[in-house]
Amino acid sequence: MLEIVLATRNYNKIREIKRILNDVNVRFLSLEDFPGCPEAVEDGETLEANAKEKALVVSHYTKKLSLAEDSGLEVEALGGAPGIHSARFAGANATYEDNNKKLLKLMEKIPQEERRAKFRCVAVLAKPDGEAVTCEGICEGIIAFDMKGESGFGYDPLFIVPGYGKTFAELGEEIKNRISHRTRALAKIKQIIDKL
Repeated sequence: MLEIVLATRNYNKIREIKRILNDVNVRFLSLEDFPGCPEAVEDGETLEANAKEKALVVSHYTKKLSLAEDSGLEVEALGGAPGIHSARFAGANATYEDNNKKLLKLMEKIPQEERRAKFRCVAVLAKPDGEAVTCEGICEGIIAFDMKGESGFGYDPLFIVPGYGKTFAELGEEIKNRISHRTRALAKIKQIIDKL
């Protein structure tokens, strides 16, 4: 069976990726299976650069296919911020709640019609020889005025999906995993895996 190492230590992402790709005939491994694997330095200027770096570092070390992704929330009224800084928006050791609170504070005077945002995900499948394929997924939405819902992680309590009128955190995993930015990027990766 084909083995792919998920190039992240984020348990929430691992769980979500496995659920999204649950119908792919692959055995997914994690960095827990490779305790000596070095950390990739995420100092790229783009989501693509960071995802590619993670995938290549892990694939090179493990000598296996590696799947990495980097996601960011881009808020129009904030000039695309937090973007690549989404995970550390409120500081180096910020929690999801810290990041959400900072975003709400920056958006408190922004009217409903100017609260457009998009979640962007860049997924990279890398081979040990250095070859890497990049796929992108985008989900458009609006930033809520307060946090709503208990499901998901990250900015899910603030990201309202038009057509549903609810945040990702209110919609729950099943619906989110059908429509999210990560799902859209991974659907393209799945097509590549299916041909391997």
